[in-house]
Amino acid sequence: MNWFARIRNIKYLLFGFAIVIALVSLLASNYLIRDLKSEENNDMEVWAEAMRSLNTADENTDLNLVLKVLNGNNTIPVLVLGSDGEVKTFRNIEIGYYTKKDSIYALKSLAKRMMVEGKVIRIDLPADEEGVIDYINICYDESLMLKRLEAYPFVQLAVVIVFVMVSIFALFAAARAEQNKVWVGLSKETAHQLGTPISSLMAWSQVLKDTYPDDKMIPEMDNDIKRLERVADRFSKIGSLPEPKPEDVVEVVKRVVTYMDHRTSDKVRFMTNMSQEPVIVNLVSALFEWVLENLCKNAVDAMDGSGTIDISVTEDINFVVVEVSDSGKGISKNNFESIFKPGFTTKERGWGLGLSLARRIVEQYHKGKIFVKSSELGVGTTFRIELPRVL
Repeated sequence: MNWFARIRNIKYLLFGFAIVIALVSLLASNYLIRDLKSEENNDMEVWAEAMRSLNTADENTDLNLVLKVLNGNNTIPVLVLGSDGEVKTFRNIEIGYYTKKDSIYALKSLAKRMMVEGKVIRIDLPADEEGVIDYINICYDESLMLKRLEAYPFVQLAVVIVFVMVSIFALFAAARAEQNKVWVGLSKETAHQLGTPISSLMAWSQVLKDTYPDDKMIPEMDNDIKRLERVADRFSKIGSLPEPKPEDVVEVVKRVVTYMDHRTSDKVRFMTNMSQEPVIVNLVSALFEWVLENLCKNAVDAMDGSGTIDISVTEDINFVVVEVSDSGKGISKNNFESIFKPGFTTKERGWGLGLSLARRIVEQYHKGKIFVKSSELGVGTTFRIELPRVL
């Protein structure tokens, strides 16, 4: 099982763990909040009874006990309204930043909301001399502690989600770092292993030159040996951190076109659209040549060895743009991003690493971008490379 498969499984476990925590927290908090609400309602019943006793007090009423109950409420917001709707008194409600007129309006609005929510207790008072029965409404709200408890499970869920996302990000970062180490080690080892046979081939080539000085095939062998040297150099650079240098991207494209033109079928035509003047960009030329060669080889495969490859170099305000277009089978829009992922390939034979390495070379070594600009099935594809201009 590879790294990303493991991370996928861990990701599901973490999400499952987060859901379990959220459900347990919600259930536990729900039971706790329900009990606290019931307790606060009972407290308000007692408080309302104390208020009734205060309004109907006579010489036999123990006012000390009544006042102790009324003053003992330090958490539950409460408003007392007369039968005429005017505010008689209130407790545990902050109105310090209101003017007197606005504070009365705010208190009435708050009392109205409490009554709509059913948080009101009506207390009937004794009839007056004319037999008219008066009453007061005691409106109350949930305490600040209860409101915080209601919000707590959602805050906890948000914290758990953030923790899960950070954990997944850390796991993916670790996986990428591990893959990068593998790439670097593989590249360095490949460059090292190629060094010995290349040196041997160079020696044999010199022997052949001395033995057969007029043989026309030996120069071609030298070209192939130099090609192997460049390949080894590319692998060594992938495994290190080469410093880009100012290079003429037009010359780089010309070298690639010349090389590919000699090694592809006559049915493949290479067309270029470039400035005659140098276009200077900071490049690791050996690696950037490999990117263009890879795009050209993919284009040849997509055209089944017959068609046109058009390479253009243009200058934008902030970028130098290199585009490689072909007349091949095209790419589905769903795969525009997938083709740059390691292991993705539509070929019967292939590792699916070429475009992944190409993106890494363009983005990490050249601080640019590479993407599919356009593609149409049965018509062709255009890859676009954007490189920062040298200012």
